[in-house]
Amino acid sequence: MKFFTKEVKIALVAIVAIVILYVGMQFLKGLALFSNDDTYYIRFSNVSGLATSSPVYANGYRVGVVRTIDYDYSRPDCIIASFDLDPKMQLHEGTRAEIVSDFMGNVKLELQLGAVTGRLLAKGDTIEGGLQGGLMTKAAQMVPKVEALLPKLDSILAGVQTLVTDPAISATLQNAEQLTASLNTTARQLNQLTAQLNRQMPQMMDKAQGVLDNTATLTGNLAQLDLQATMQRVDQTLANVQQLTAALNSPHGTVGMLLNDAQLYQNITATMRDVDSLLVDFKAHPRRYINVSVFGKKSQ
Repeated sequence: MKFFTKEVKIALVAIVAIVILYVGMQFLKGLALFSNDDTYYIRFSNVSGLATSSPVYANGYRVGVVRTIDYDYSRPDCIIASFDLDPKMQLHEGTRAEIVSDFMGNVKLELQLGAVTGRLLAKGDTIEGGLQGGLMTKAAQMVPKVEALLPKLDSILAGVQTLVTDPAISATLQNAEQLTASLNTTARQLNQLTAQLNRQMPQMMDKAQGVLDNTATLTGNLAQLDLQATMQRVDQTLANVQQLTAALNSPHGTVGMLLNDAQLYQNITATMRDVDSLLVDFKAHPRRYINVSVFGKKSQ
């Protein structure tokens, strides 16, 4: 009887296909059937989504993979997970594992390495594990605080609503709007004034330059004047005026005698009165002073 019949060959091909499929699935999961990695265990009270084939990281670098997760039904708070670790990686006493999840729902195992001064852990040792306080955990911890703040927020919103509906606020906003419009007008006027000044600035500078030139010319003329000779002439003139004043005040000079002789003043006054009386009498009786006869006979 022939052993490798058609049915046997089909069975062997099916077995090989199943083995290849299993090995491929394990490979896709990150597990290796024939591996020399070191195996360690982690004790959890809550694995929070951790599954077999979850990656194991140390300082952000992948160093292993979770192989199995077993639930201890005799101790409900005890879950043992085994993981394969790269033999080049050495774990020291004090090392622990934390389950980390991101926003996309990916779960991984992060090793918190112990101090290098501690003793090395042996293969098959068990370390403690826990959950890392991610953003979701922190958000859940903040929920009670947010709930406590809600009444205060309601009060604040009510106060803001009251403030917004206050007519005084509306009037203030209108005044602010008017003030803003006035400021805009003032700004435009300042811009126009600035533009006008910019246009007139060359002319103003030319006039200023002309004034400076005239000032320089006047300064040069003053510098050319002989101030000493001018002052000497002024002193001489003042001396002459002083001599004239002294001569006028002196009783011995002609002008001084005329100015200071009281009797001369009285005589001149009396003479003027006589002349005035004479003129009055002349006007009243002109025939006394003018004797004209047509026939040569003197009129009495």
